[in-house]
Formats: sequence, structure tokens, C-alpha cells
Amino acid sequence: MRKLFVALCAALLAALGAMAAGPADAAPGQSQERLPEDYNFFAGIPYELSHPGGDLPGANDWNCKPSPEHPRPVVLVHGTGGAKTTNWGAYVPMLRNRGYCVYALTYGALPGLPWPFTAIGGMDRQDISAKQLSRFVDKVRASSGAETVDLVGHSQGTYMPTYYLKHLGGKGKVTKYVSIAPLWRGTGGGDPTMTAIGEAIGAVPMPFCVGCGGMLPGSPMHKKIWSGGSPYVKGVDYTNISTRYDELVVPYTSGQVPGRTGEKVKNIVVQDTCAQDYSDHLAIAGSRRTAYMVLNALDPENPVKVPCEFVPPFTG
Repeated sequence: MRKLFVALCAALLAALGAMAAGPADAAPGQSQERLPEDYNFFAGIPYELSHPGGDLPGANDWNCKPSPEHPRPVVLVHGTGGAKTTNWGAYVPMLRNRGYCVYALTYGALPGLPWPFTAIGGMDRQDISAKQLSRFVDKVRASSGAETVDLVGHSQGTYMPTYYLKHLGGKGKVTKYVSIAPLWRGTGGGDPTMTAIGEAIGAVPMPFCVGCGGMLPGSPMHKKIWSGGSPYVKGVDYTNISTRYDELVVPYTSGQVPGRTGEKVKNIVVQDTCAQDYSDHLAIAGSRRTAYMVLNALDPENPVKVPCEFVPPFTG
């Protein structure tokens, strides 16, 4: 049964990779002046299939030194079921082409399992994942010489890092915190029934996704994320980017929490500036529109024009 499940997961990755297949990537360690940019949520899957466990070209260059124009490294934090390759095929080349030192980790992959499970992250307890993020950020800071980093997260990657900031010493190590499809109030936030369910089963390990219950409102993890009465940390510059068509963060306004006095928070809904944007939970992390909004959140002094263009669901 286990061999069959492994084979099915590999086949699924292969099928998604075929959908996203584009220009061939450079081999590991091969330099190129400009990386091809492919705004598609599945753009990173072909590389994972051909280089299992590898780093996307342009990512995790431990010799990269931040420039005066972009003085902080960017750390990409994937969502549930994602990985450093599969979640960020659109973002690594975009950021590297613009002069950023860009890093990505796979956190929360269940231990002791073979590939492709090593490329299915966000499955373990979120406190364990946060410790992995903490070690990774410290490695990035040490290699780059930067005092702080900027975080860009998707889905669970917008939520779990708060545990790192609030409970593992991350405060003071992060300057900007950009969230794509955030779920600050949890999925089902605002619904008393969902809160009651979260309180009842939020700490119960779920099959294959041990820590997913932590994203329910009322769960022990959710209460730790909201310790102090807010999901935010003063001194960090937050940008939340949501879509009205999010089918996993319900309601989407769970990610549009305003900041309190002393908290710097900007909330964006992609449809507010373009009705042709039909991003769902996956597509929002692959679309050019959202990617350019992320660029502007990271470097508001040098904004790029965000196009209004048709964005299909699923792929972006």
C-alpha cells in the first residue's frame, strides 16, 4: 500500500509538471544572466521532478551578498503541501532577476519518508516547522551578513512564521512580512461552530497533515498565533494579499485583519483593482499581478506597474 501511495504521489507531480512544462532550466550550479520567468503556480514542479530535493536556479545561493538597493535577503515560505521548488517557480526567478538574494526552504515534511514526500511540506506540527524556519533564517543571516530578512509566505507559510516571531525569538530578525492568501483568523474564522471544532480537535494530529488542525480558529496553535490579542508583531511591516475567490481560506477576509495602534499593516484584495483576476487559493501564488504586488511590498520606493489582466483560477 505504501509503495502504491508513493507511486501515485509521484505520478501526480509528473502530471502537474507536464501542465507547467516550459523552457528547460539550467542544471544545478550552472550560471545564467537572466532566469526565465513563468507566472504559473505549477512552474516549479518540472524542476523538482528532474532534480528531486534540489534548489530552483537562483535560490539558496549561499555566496549571495545583498545589494544596497535590496539590502535584505528574501525568504520564501511555502504553503501546506508545497516545497521550496513546487511553490515558488514564479517567484525565485522574478526576485533573482531583480537583484534580490532569494532563499527557500521546505519545512514540515514528515520525517522518514522517501521522495516525493520530501517535497510535500507543511505536514508536520507547526511548532516543529517554526523551529526549522528559525534555523534557516539564522543560516541566511549568517551567510549574507544581513541583520534581518524579509519573509514572503503563501497559505500556511503566512501563519506558521508568526509562531517563530512570537515564541522562538524571531522578533528583530524580520523586517517585512508579505502574506499571499493569509489566514490570520483561521479558515472558518468568525464562525462559532468552526471555533468550537478548533477548540475540540485543533490539537489532534490529522492523517498525513499532522498540524493542519492548528489552522482552525480556536485551536491551541491559533491561540498562540493570536497571543497578545493580535497576529502581528510591532516593528514588522506587514502586507496581506487576498482573493475573494479563495476556496480554502473561508471567508477570505480571515486574512484581511487590520492593524492596531503601533502595528504597520496593509491589506490588499486583488479584485479591488482588477475584476478580471479570478485567482483562487493556488493561482494567487502564481499570477503576475500578485507577484508584482509582492515586489511593491518589498520595495515600495521603486514601484512596478501591476497590470490588470485575466488571471485564471488554479494556475494563475
